[in-house]
Amino acid sequence: MKIVAATNGAALRGLYAAGWDPPRAVVDDVRTILEDVRARGDAALLDYTRRWDCTGATLAGLRVAVPSRKNARRLVPEQIATGLELARERIADFHVRQLPAPIDYHAHDLTHYAFLARPLAAIGAYVPGGSAPLPSTVLMTVVPAKVAGVERVVVVTPPQRDGGVNPAVLYACALTEVDELYAVGGAQAIAALAFGTASITQVDKIVGPGNVYVTEAKRQVYGRCGIDGLAGPSEVLVVADSRAKPELVAGEMVAQAEHDPLARVAAVSRDRALLERVAALLDGEFGRASGRDAIVAQVLDARAWLVHAADDEQMLDVIERFAPEHLSLMVDDPYDWVPKIRHAGAIFVGDQTPVAAGDYLAGTNHTLPTSGASRFSSGLRTADYLRTMTLVENTRARMAADAELLAALADFEGLPAHARTARMRGGSG
Repeated sequence: MKIVAATNGAALRGLYAAGWDPPRAVVDDVRTILEDVRARGDAALLDYTRRWDCTGATLAGLRVAVPSRKNARRLVPEQIATGLELARERIADFHVRQLPAPIDYHAHDLTHYAFLARPLAAIGAYVPGGSAPLPSTVLMTVVPAKVAGVERVVVVTPPQRDGGVNPAVLYACALTEVDELYAVGGAQAIAALAFGTASITQVDKIVGPGNVYVTEAKRQVYGRCGIDGLAGPSEVLVVADSRAKPELVAGEMVAQAEHDPLARVAAVSRDRALLERVAALLDGEFGRASGRDAIVAQVLDARAWLVHAADDEQMLDVIERFAPEHLSLMVDDPYDWVPKIRHAGAIFVGDQTPVAAGDYLAGTNHTLPTSGASRFSSGLRTADYLRTMTLVENTRARMAADAELLAALADFEGLPAHARTARMRGGSG
């Protein structure tokens, strides 16, 4: 694997590529699916489910009963159940701390102001189910919704070949008190959540990751309902100095590479010798024997970068231009770096904090911005399940004092009826 200079813009063009830009065929296919589900409802849902997921799917089987926690736990290996329980506890603890403090006050003239937060009425959480079940995604999307007080939480997930839902996903739904669970996936599931069908009532917002069809579907339904963002392939950037362990640096890169053949993985350091040791590991058995070898090989061959920086300023430039989903700081002075970093989905500090901790047990959220979106958006959080309203009540004195200025501004902008409402209350209307 080559080591490139931080100043080599041409070599790093792929690392810095940003934005959601799916193939035209995907955009067109998704539009067709959305329009079909909107027009035909459950019949279209069933057709697509039979075509892509379960040939024996039935309309009655789309809705899956969420079992009791006790009954669901029996179906899951003890260690997995224990891990999910610990994760749920930590996610709840971290996200409850994000609830906004009330803002409600009176100005010096007794005018009343408030900033009101209200939970969304209904959200839909998409839980992928392609190559492996993802009960952790249930926790990451549902627990913050429950913390926020969302009244109706719906989970959609592709059915297994037998039409059912993986037991670990079922247990995660029971553990988080999901209100409705449907064995339906793909763009058709997003359509059902956005537009509603006879079986699935529409929601106010859709959250959760998915493949390119799911993500494009979320983009196309935005405006009909809210979405959390457009989650693309996984990303990691490891910032390392001379004391970093090459195996840990390479390990983080391989770990993200196994997610998706389109993942982007990188490390940046001032220490060229460290980068050379990392390169040797990635080119050798360490990089090619992960258990998902074919996927990892594609990433390491085409979408992996080892970047040599001359100084800390160049390293920071790499961070900010990449704006990675995951940022791992394997440096002696990580908390000197943290205040300087603006663009990252989540930061993992030190040798003892693998990105995988954030995926499962840390309690932070693993639904994070990708493809440069951390320049303007954030990872999934409690605020995503709330909406806010402002409140103001003028006193008679405030209104009298403001009336002529308010009216003048309205007149200046060509809105005489606005101006009249001010003058009516100021005594000159």
